[in-house]
Amino acid sequence: MAAIRAAHLGARITLLTTRPYAGLLGASPWFDEVRVDAKPEGGNLPGLWRLKRQLAGFDLVYDLQTSGRSSRYFALAGRPRWSGVARGCALPHRDARRDFIHTRERLEGQLRDAGIVTLPPPDLSWLAGDVSGFCLPARYAVLVPGAAPHRPEKRFPAEKFAEVARGLGMPVVVVGTAGEHDLARAIGGIDLTGRTDFFQLASVFRGAALAIGNDTGPMHLAAALGVRCIALFSAASDPALTAPRGPDGGWPIILRAPNLQDLAVAQVLAALP
Repeated sequence: MAAIRAAHLGARITLLTTRPYAGLLGASPWFDEVRVDAKPEGGNLPGLWRLKRQLAGFDLVYDLQTSGRSSRYFALAGRPRWSGVARGCALPHRDARRDFIHTRERLEGQLRDAGIVTLPPPDLSWLAGDVSGFCLPARYAVLVPGAAPHRPEKRFPAEKFAEVARGLGMPVVVVGTAGEHDLARAIGGIDLTGRTDFFQLASVFRGAALAIGNDTGPMHLAAALGVRCIALFSAASDPALTAPRGPDGGWPIILRAPNLQDLAVAQVLAALP
């Protein structure tokens, strides 16, 4: 997104995203307008009509999701100049390996095919919130023990996170959703589950010496902010395709086990940077 703005400094740029991310990205310096995609299904004719009006009138569209759904928006938008994988689009991503490379390289290649040749580290200084009420210590590690509720196989056990916490030699802060409060209670430390928005979470990460967590969204945020990270992967996902990446594309420390129940605490502590 930052690279697109840098390539089109004088343009009016509109973001189409879903409601949970509208406030977050509306605070960024990259967009003049944010529109919410209600993702209407095929039988929802009024919803599709509203979406069609949202998509009308653009000179150029970058489809950064390149899913089946977003590719269908190409026709709904009136077939403008389009960067993506929609059949017949003017600026297709031509890499035949695109489904077998990391998301970052895939996006980099897509933008290069559209004429944007550099992907500089983005300025994320706007992504910050007030954390003064959390009384954070001067030095701490952040633990991210959660994952999507329907993906329990992506979770390192809470009792093992607790052992890791005891071996770090510094206080720990546990972040996540309100539904992950029981995990935080089992681990110990400062429980911020359910207490941070995106902006506060970013500031919590910025103050951390280290972040350790499962393959889940907050770890991507931590890595993007340049925090030293240890990312824990099971066989449920492939870090070569989906691992968190640093602002310059650098990789975190990655530990992987077919089943995270079997990943040893000693292995995590031995990997500490």
